Amino acid sequence: MQQSSKGLIIAAPSSGSGKTTLTLALLRHFRNNMERVSPVKVGPDYIDPAYHAAAAGRPCYNLDPWALRAESLAALVALAGRDAEVILAEGVMGLFDGAVGGAGSTAALAKKTGWPVVLVIDVKGMSASAAAVLHGFASFDPELDIAGVIFNRVGSPRHAALLDEACRPLGIPVLGHLRRQDEMVLPNRHLGLVQAVEHSELDGFLNHAAEQVAWDVDCRALLDLARPSRLAVREMGTLVPPIGQRIAVASDVAFSFCYSALLEGWRQSGAELTFFSPLEDQRPATNADAIYLPGGYPELHVGQLGANQNFMGALRTAAEKKTTIFGECGGYMVLGQGLIDGRGDHHAMAGLLPVETSFAVRKCSLGYRVVRNLVESPLGLTGQGFAAHEFHYSTVVRGEGEQPLFQVEDAGGKDLGTAGCRLGSVLGSYIHLIDRLPE
Repeated sequence: MQQSSKGLIIAAPSSGSGKTTLTLALLRHFRNNMERVSPVKVGPDYIDPAYHAAAAGRPCYNLDPWALRAESLAALVALAGRDAEVILAEGVMGLFDGAVGGAGSTAALAKKTGWPVVLVIDVKGMSASAAAVLHGFASFDPELDIAGVIFNRVGSPRHAALLDEACRPLGIPVLGHLRRQDEMVLPNRHLGLVQAVEHSELDGFLNHAAEQVAWDVDCRALLDLARPSRLAVREMGTLVPPIGQRIAVASDVAFSFCYSALLEGWRQSGAELTFFSPLEDQRPATNADAIYLPGGYPELHVGQLGANQNFMGALRTAAEKKTTIFGECGGYMVLGQGLIDGRGDHHAMAGLLPVETSFAVRKCSLGYRVVRNLVESPLGLTGQGFAAHEFHYSTVVRGEGEQPLFQVEDAGGKDLGTAGCRLGSVLGSYIHLIDRLPE
């Protein structure tokens, strides 16, 4: 029987503490030293996992303690742990931050898996006060094991010595002191980091970070802290019903927000997946009985997408043939009548859904969602429910049609009305589906 996977979680008191850069540096260091370390990311995130995969040379799966059913979470832990000595998880936001009641937090995942936590504390502007922060986080929840600490943005050897002296009475191992390096910053845009595939100097950045972390952190001691998961070993199942037997998946820098676990679940269900690039004006496979347009950044490439007649024509032909076409977030925007870019210019899109969206009229929609099918579709019967997530800045400026796709609540159960629409074999919404709701 397969053994439960050993794991370790990199967490922080808040966003911006440096846990992403540290995690990437560790992953690349372990890869360069032939250590079999597998990456995972806590919570709903598309961008960080692509960086993790680039650093580790392995797929990165999202472990979401709020959205995933218990069996799905266990299966993904087992999948991430295949042919790996240790799973290294990067937390989300601050250690205890998450959905209502902390159910989606890094702490929630740590308690479900039993994995220890290494806390990354940004100590710029503090010395002895770092011990108070560490003590507070270590004592806040007795079910958590804060097994070590790494200090980030340490100014000098004297600064490091003061930190060590202040924290010594706590008995929590200090695993490293990351020196302050302003150049070790990844570029950002409106939904988070610039995508890994767009970072032209990424490999050099990762190797430099790996060299630095080898000097500043006791990487072997950190890896030795990992402990087996307390979750039972499970086989991977289907998170979201496959929308066809032969599914063509849009995949490029404009359509990259797609969970590895969703695609793996479709494969496990027997679906055949092919990939195509709308930005390169490629057509989906001619034998596909379904087309999936995931989210991404179509608003940054809207002029090129609108002009790509092979891609747009193939979508319209597929719709005429009643091929299932499913768009999430950015994919939903492209299926609409038009998309207004950040300058206010209108671009015609596929015209398959009665929707017009605008990036000029910005409104941040962010949070977990519980959605239920309002119509029978390839996503299941009416009433089928999903745990989901929403994160976008564009808005619908012209109708969603007479046949909305989902009834929506937030994580606290507040009714948010309906979302998305269906027209014939074409369906979509801003919602990113993660997993089926427990039966």
